[in-house]
Amino acid sequence: MNVLDAVGTRISVRQFTSEPVSDELLRSLVEDASGAPSGGNVQPWRIYVVNGASMTRLREFLPTQAPIDTPEYDIYPAGLVEPYRTNRYTIGEQMYATLGISRDDKDGRRRQFAHNNNFFDAPSAIFCYIDRQMGPPQWSDLGMYLQTLMLLAVERGLGTCAQEYWSVRHAAISAFVEAPANEMLFCGVSIGHPDTSAAINTLKSERMPFDGFARFV
Repeated sequence: MNVLDAVGTRISVRQFTSEPVSDELLRSLVEDASGAPSGGNVQPWRIYVVNGASMTRLREFLPTQAPIDTPEYDIYPAGLVEPYRTNRYTIGEQMYATLGISRDDKDGRRRQFAHNNNFFDAPSAIFCYIDRQMGPPQWSDLGMYLQTLMLLAVERGLGTCAQEYWSVRHAAISAFVEAPANEMLFCGVSIGHPDTSAAINTLKSERMPFDGFARFV
């Protein structure tokens, strides 16, 4: 698979099969993704892998913890302006439409959102942390690490869903993975085999055309 095919194929998978992913495959993904660019070769990412028996324990652990925390960073800026606001709104409406959940079906929307908490049934996940001393350039490095990992996953027949959702459950996750206090949780990534029969996995977010975000100088 070439890089363009991987970029074009990758989606946020929101329904996985129960087919397991081996520790060896996950290790190779996490390790190979560390070839991502990193300013000054700082390599600020800190990754915790949950798989197999540990995923079972995590699913048992989460209901015993506080249901929600105050995020340690703003997931979206306050007062999001155009065209960013419309981009965000559109993908949300497209997702619920794909599932047949109407705008006034508040319970249906809550149930779908709550599916985040079960990793969309994925058998595996990683949690991505960054040292609290790091600034925006190193957060950028972490983003490049995540993109590299998700493209490598496509190449290897797996799907992923990066979930900033876990920033509102950072206390529970940090307790479970035993992350030190100097590390901040950015996101989790659900990993597994996409359920190709699930309607939600037919959704691919639209991107603005070149002229919408770029120009030749």
